[in-house]
Amino acid sequence: MNIVVLVKQVPDTWSERKLSDADHTLDRDSADAVLDEINERAVEEALLLQEAHGGEVTVLAMGPDRATDAIRKALSMGADKAIHVSDAALHGSDVLTTAKVLAKAIGTVDGFDLVIAGNEATDGRAGAIPAILAELLGLPQVTQVRKVTVEGTTVKAERETDEGVAHLEATLPAVVSVTEKINEPRYPSFKGIMAAKKKPVTTLTIGDLGLDAGEVGLGGAWSQVLEAAPKPPRSAGQRVEDEGDGGAKIAEYLVGQKLI
Repeated sequence: MNIVVLVKQVPDTWSERKLSDADHTLDRDSADAVLDEINERAVEEALLLQEAHGGEVTVLAMGPDRATDAIRKALSMGADKAIHVSDAALHGSDVLTTAKVLAKAIGTVDGFDLVIAGNEATDGRAGAIPAILAELLGLPQVTQVRKVTVEGTTVKAERETDEGVAHLEATLPAVVSVTEKINEPRYPSFKGIMAAKKKPVTTLTIGDLGLDAGEVGLGGAWSQVLEAAPKPPRSAGQRVEDEGDGGAKIAEYLVGQKLI
């Protein structure tokens, strides 16, 4: 089976992240960049399905030139090839525009059976791309799942909720999004890292996808950040000296904060 995996390069969660002063978009150059952790699990799941059923795994990423580092990480895990959508006009694209671009890029992959994505990225955390993508592609969606199997032309999955576990099925081709419980991603071997350097990466612009600059980026976004301010520094807390009346002092403080 042929699988497309969506991956994204994001600022390291351990780095200090900030918005740019010019347009309040994420300043990606201000922090170390890594392959999103949930995307590693999406790649791992695609590789497990490939090992079970054969076929090919294609990695798809949208981002600036430096996103090639994330793409190579996915290739070093074992993916066969990659598509990189890179165009300066994409800067500031919102969730809807991003899904539109990804849908166009997926359309360049012949005969795909499955699209696998993480449930959300750690930078935007919208968690909506898989669902919007399925709608644009006209495919069934099986989202937020912790287990995936394929039997013939049917994909089966388990979705864990607060109420229990839901068992889902869809006919291929379909879009699947996975959670952090899906698996533990493998570490790239030295052989895999070296092999990744020779694997094909196709770079596409918005022109290659039949899109105009006005349809993407900040100009085509349905939402935009108009104003942003840095988080205020953490101030010292109020210390309560317990001289037998500590409980009353704490209660008085909580009442003053309208917490009780």
